[in-house]
Amino acid sequence: MIDRSHKGEAAPAAAFRGPDDAAVTLASFRGKPLLVNLWATWCAPCVAEMPTLDALAAKSENMTVIAVAQDLKGAEVVDPWFQKAGLKALQPYLDPENGLLDAANSALPTSIFYDADGREIWRVVGAIDWQGEEARALLAEASS
Repeated sequence: MIDRSHKGEAAPAAAFRGPDDAAVTLASFRGKPLLVNLWATWCAPCVAEMPTLDALAAKSENMTVIAVAQDLKGAEVVDPWFQKAGLKALQPYLDPENGLLDAANSALPTSIFYDADGREIWRVVGAIDWQGEEARALLAEASS
């Protein structure tokens, strides 16, 4: 489902953990469009879309793509999942307190696209093939 009802809203200020275990916020990514995927290792649709999201991240030059795990056990479960999945471009970001998911008031998976100033453009609630036509059209719309 494509949701545009939050268009123009500022990215939440909730802190989460980067791949280096340092605290980070979405504001750290300003200056370039940002696609944030909220997912969890136990969520089958989330896991199913990760390879296509990884492929998108690998070829994205004019936007940043991050996947933020909402697993309550954090690195304990996410790091082994990442090692086993063999993803090439995505890194494990962690939000074990679910601050981003709570701020989004959504379900997993949810992907939110922010412009370079940190304002929401649209969100996709549910899994999507990030290499498919629907995703291409959404990303083209966002960059125009």
